Amino acid sequence: MDYYQDIRVLADAETAEHVVMAQLFQRLHQYLQRAADGRIGISFPEVRQTLGNRLRLHGSREDLSSLQQCDWQHGLKDYIHCDVITRVPENKSWRTVRRVQVKSSAERLRRRSVNKGWLSELEAQQKINAVNEQRSDLPFLFIKSGSNGNAYRFFIEHGPLGSTPVHGEFSSYGLSATTPIPWF
Repeated sequence: MDYYQDIRVLADAETAEHVVMAQLFQRLHQYLQRAADGRIGISFPEVRQTLGNRLRLHGSREDLSSLQQCDWQHGLKDYIHCDVITRVPENKSWRTVRRVQVKSSAERLRRRSVNKGWLSELEAQQKINAVNEQRSDLPFLFIKSGSNGNAYRFFIEHGPLGSTPVHGEFSSYGLSATTPIPWF
């Protein structure tokens, strides 16, 4: 993971920045799922209360070049700017970037438990109440499910800084709870 590439979301009066970032993230997920085989990681270098307007890809020069040769940018070219693939600087830290799933809707949890056959309708009403709901102030993207088209919040956490790399793989979202990316 010696190289990186920054992709900036361009401000536009007609389309909100977070909407373009969500589309960019979903488009990259589709490519990473098919072709990257866990070798490309993603981070958000400007993360604060939001993820910011920059997404960073991490990987080998070959993997990042292969990504650029695909047509994953179709429909987004007017809304993003891809920097050149660049070598990671020597002075860097490491950190994990992972998805955090929050059980935020008691109604959805009840419905899912009944649909999966885990609980009856009555058991779900009795066991799952609003007290079970969780909230998060982590930054997130609104993502659409590929299976049912429903939109949901995709929470992303940038872990603490560390000083040592760990070799491993990334999910089809380019995230991992155990494999850190270079942070600079």
